[in-house]
Amino acid sequence: MKRNLISMLDVKDDLERIIDLGIKLKKESKKGEAIELLKGKTLGMIFEKSSTRTRVSFEVGMTKLGGHAIFLSTNDIQLGRGETIEDTALVLSRYVDIIMYRAKSNKAMKELAKHATVPVISGLDDKEHPCQVITDLMTIKEHKSNLKGLNFVYLGDGKNNMAHSYLLGCGIAGMNIRIVSPKKYWPDEYYVKEAKKFGIKVEITDIVKNSTKDADVIATDTWVSMGDEKEKEKRIKEFQGYTTDKNIMKPAKSDAIFMHCLPAYYDYEVTKEVAHGKQSVIFDEAENRMWAQIAIIVTLSK
Repeated sequence: MKRNLISMLDVKDDLERIIDLGIKLKKESKKGEAIELLKGKTLGMIFEKSSTRTRVSFEVGMTKLGGHAIFLSTNDIQLGRGETIEDTALVLSRYVDIIMYRAKSNKAMKELAKHATVPVISGLDDKEHPCQVITDLMTIKEHKSNLKGLNFVYLGDGKNNMAHSYLLGCGIAGMNIRIVSPKKYWPDEYYVKEAKKFGIKVEITDIVKNSTKDADVIATDTWVSMGDEKEKEKRIKEFQGYTTDKNIMKPAKSDAIFMHCLPAYYDYEVTKEVAHGKQSVIFDEAENRMWAQIAIIVTLSK
């Protein structure tokens, strides 16, 4: 039976195994060992939204697995010219072994996954970004050795795809989570309720002061996601005071790490002093996109 990764909930039963596989294959590859587990396999990548990290990490990852990746923008395929998602899914499934879709909407993502006869991986949509959050959890495990019981604090846009997937990912991993965001940008209630089902502490607040107290991990994301550019000036005003700077980091544990999925816009959601500081793991995180996705591809291809 084919498996998709559209939501973090799709891997709730084997998240830790995927993370451990990513860490294992990363170590083996860096020792010079071949990890060509998918020789002759092809990944089709549909991009409705551009991305440096998503494209390069999937392409190089598939090459390391001994396979091949094909980049498809909406200018390259008939989906951008009116062909139905259903027909696109059915046709691509005849050519490739797995599909990665970076979509504008969760509705389109679910539609493609419904009709594809091969596994579909979400490279992001407007509701979730599971590959990035699996990556982040892998990075946390590398630095902290375990996940269960850690305190995770996210500052910024609580209604975006990262915040939603963080809620679910922390729930599955057994990590407590605090979302610090203006009330207007609090997460969709669905994700809050689902996270609480795992028995973790979930807090949603708009109070920034001391919000990082006892934090093991502090994360943020851009205030202006792709598609929200028209709201840039308004959002910058509404998020004033939510910049992760050295004062925000102070109440956290002395060994707390800082995360950002990039690209970062310095002096908006984070200062460069923090992003490039000694507690930051953002470039380990960026590298791990490839290793986490390798583990995801291998797992879904079984």
